[in-house]
Amino acid sequence: MRFSSLKEVTVPMPARLASLRFPKALDDRLHHLLDEQGRRGSLVAAERREAEALVNIATTLSILKLGAQVKALKS
Repeated sequence: MRFSSLKEVTVPMPARLASLRFPKALDDRLHHLLDEQGRRGSLVAAERREAEALVNIATTLSILKLGAQVKALKS
């Protein structure tokens, strides 16, 4: 897919997003899955999908939190 031009998009970033945290229970589950992967060498398909979903959530939260922190620094 080719794009003829790039557009910048500004997304509102409420300051309260800076305090977002990945829930401990989800963090514990992700670490458990990663430990299992290390111990067994791989995960079954359902575990792999779950781990990937948890990583995606954690990454999204980190990006939102960083955006809110940057906004706070600029104001």
